[in-house]
Amino acid sequence: MNEEVDFIIENCEEEMQHSVEHLKNEFINIRAGKASPNMLKGVMVDYYGSVTPLSQVSNVNTPDAQTITVQPWEKSMLSEIEKAIMNANLGFNPMNNGESIIINVPALTEERRKELAKRAKAEAENAKVGVRNHRKEANNEIKKLDISEDLMKNSEETVQNLTNKYSKIIDELFHTKEAEIMKV
Repeated sequence: MNEEVDFIIENCEEEMQHSVEHLKNEFINIRAGKASPNMLKGVMVDYYGSVTPLSQVSNVNTPDAQTITVQPWEKSMLSEIEKAIMNANLGFNPMNNGESIIINVPALTEERRKELAKRAKAEAENAKVGVRNHRKEANNEIKKLDISEDLMKNSEETVQNLTNKYSKIIDELFHTKEAEIMKV
């Protein structure tokens, strides 16, 4: 092929991979009933005036499938951490026992499972839209090049094959996540 075309296609594939990685990160935030330290990944704590991720001021563990414990490195941070978890609006009710913070993760109701599955489907759809946008951008870039009709057709076909490949990956990730969410 042509160097410019190769660059456009490589760039397109890289962007599609980013869409898939973003989807994986979004799926981590959709809980499937089991307690996980990742559930508190987005919690930010006011640590002496600077906003800091929870994981940098405490140890977050899951002693069992229904419990998350947060052990701060400084006891004086207990109330700040508790407040940060409440403000994160994750639907958790943290309990402060003076040593650590304990969060009981409630089992998911059927209705909540369906909501989470819908959210996962929406995230998967957003990722597919991203992949299709990258296809469109790549095809537009290819059309701007001064290349032969055959090379243009082959390039667009390559980009379409990438789109199909990444759409299939997104579907597989979604079906796995949906099964995980709906499993009782």
